[in-house]
Amino acid sequence: MSLATLGLSSEIIKALKDKGYVSATPIQKALIPVVLNGHDVMAGAQTGTGKTAGFALPILHNLAQNRVKGKHNLGAIVIVPTRELARQVHESFEAYAKYLPLKSVLLYGGANMTAQANRLKAGVDIIVTTSGRLLEHIGKKNINLEAVRYLVLDEADTILDMGFVHEVMQVINLLPKKRQNILISATLSGSVKRLATDILHKPKLVEVDSMGTSASSVALLVHPVVKERKNELLSFIIGFKNYKQVLVFVRKKQEADEVATELNLSGLKTLVIHGDKSSGVRTRALSAFKEGKIRVLVATDIAARGLDIPNLDLVMNYDIPHVIGDFIHRIGRTGRAGRLGLAITFVSPTEEVALKDVERLLGKAIRREEIEGYTPAVEKVQRGARKTVDTKKKTDGAFGRKKVKEGGGKKRKTTKRDGFKSFDSKPKKEKFKTDTSKRSSSKKRGR
Repeated sequence: MSLATLGLSSEIIKALKDKGYVSATPIQKALIPVVLNGHDVMAGAQTGTGKTAGFALPILHNLAQNRVKGKHNLGAIVIVPTRELARQVHESFEAYAKYLPLKSVLLYGGANMTAQANRLKAGVDIIVTTSGRLLEHIGKKNINLEAVRYLVLDEADTILDMGFVHEVMQVINLLPKKRQNILISATLSGSVKRLATDILHKPKLVEVDSMGTSASSVALLVHPVVKERKNELLSFIIGFKNYKQVLVFVRKKQEADEVATELNLSGLKTLVIHGDKSSGVRTRALSAFKEGKIRVLVATDIAARGLDIPNLDLVMNYDIPHVIGDFIHRIGRTGRAGRLGLAITFVSPTEEVALKDVERLLGKAIRREEIEGYTPAVEKVQRGARKTVDTKKKTDGAFGRKKVKEGGGKKRKTTKRDGFKSFDSKPKKEKFKTDTSKRSSSKKRGR
């Protein structure tokens, strides 16, 4: 279906053509008419499906149609969970409103409060914001909420996961009662539905490419590996397969830093983003990754929520996320806009139970592939932690020596007639090389 047939203004269609957008995605076909007609909406949709345009285009159309000439009155507030997502959604609003007399302002914590306040005082029609910074500006009376007609909660499941629901409810209690509410979530879980019950009035349900269906465009693969050798396997795979752009997810901030350090030491140019990084650092790292200036971006789940990275073909899960639902958000960074993607997950023996939870969530088992030298069973042999296979007594050729029983990695001295000085029955660890420079010795980790 063409976007031009959905009832949007000629100015919006012109802006869409400038971006090369002609056909509507499934979520846009379902969502735009419902929002145009003034209904509250609960929509299940992943990022990468065109859902931002699904709510932004009808909001822009209606605001422009009802605007008082020469005035800017705040008509729409879009609340998102993270700075990165706020920037992306704001960029979309600006692009779609290219030929409209509407102004949008971006608000999030960590940026200059005074500069934001000055932009608000200059006039604004749409605010894209995180909940905490919005409340700060409201408290300082920098924002007039009297004319707000639209409230959007984007990635509502993440807002709940991150504990921002109380801030959101504070904002809602200050808004005009007569307004249109739009709730977008990757998952329509029980907690999201309860939030919808508190906020929405007779909502229409739109569910396209939500959690249950979004993984269909992503091939999933599990590599069993002992925890201590994950870094080594990570650099081996990236180098051996010569992947040019890889997004690596790690649960903990400290571990993300360690992984990035190890990858850089192996010759893979890497940057890291997580909650302890400043907004500027995160923005520059993401830009460098998108522009191909670095090969690997390591990110925690919170920092990477809602990231839009065009043409990303590979996501690597260094571990299983704390919140099982985050697995869907992770793999949703690839396989976007009709493209096929690949998501590789490392699973140590202690993560097998969590993997089963992921598979139950997906409704299917994930294909497993062992890489020689890295599987937990092989690692035990290399450490001398497993008994040797042959425990029977055997003679050793012409010299009549007896084989070692259950060697366990101990050295065995031979007699003079053996003609050898010594023999070490412990197998040496196999070394793997990437297509990059020689790795430095791994540092011990305080885990």
